[in-house]
Amino acid sequence: MNRTIQFLLTSVISLLLCGAAFAQDFKIGFVNTDRVFREANTAKVAQTKLEQEFSKREKDLAGQGDSLKAMSDKFEREAPTLSESQRASRQKQLVDQDRDFQRKRREFQEDLNARKNEELQAVLERANRIVKQVAETEKYDLVLQEAVYINPKHDITDKVLKALNAQR
Repeated sequence: MNRTIQFLLTSVISLLLCGAAFAQDFKIGFVNTDRVFREANTAKVAQTKLEQEFSKREKDLAGQGDSLKAMSDKFEREAPTLSESQRASRQKQLVDQDRDFQRKRREFQEDLNARKNEELQAVLERANRIVKQVAETEKYDLVLQEAVYINPKHDITDKVLKALNAQR
C-alpha cells in the first residue's frame, strides 16, 4: 500500500511539473474586436461610407417625420371645429401617412443594418488576417477575441491595430 501511495504522489507531482513547464511555453494573446471596430482606419472609412450612403434617406425620413408631426398638431388644433366626416377623413389620412412613415423607417433601419453588417464583416475579415499574421510572427499558440476577463499583458490589440492601419 505504501508503494501505491508513493507511486500516485510521484505521478501527481510529475504531472504538475509538466503542466507548469507546458504553461510557461504556451503563449496566449487577446484582441479586443470592439476597439478594432472603433479605431481601425478601415472601420472609420466604412463608417464614413455608410453615413454618405444613408444620409439622404435619413434626412428625407426626418423631414417626413417633422411634416407628419406638424400635420398631427394642426389636426389636434382644428379637430373641434371640423365636421364629423372631415375629422374622420383627416384622421384616416394621418393614420395612413403614419403607417407609411413607420414602414419607410423600418425599411431604412433594415437596409442600414444589413449594409453595416456587410462593412463590419469586411473589416473583421481583414483584422482576422492581421491577427493571424501577428500570431504566426510572434509565435502565439492561442489568440482569443471574446473573454469574460483578460489580463492586460495578453492584449495584442494595439499590435493588430498598428498592423491593420499600416495596410492599405
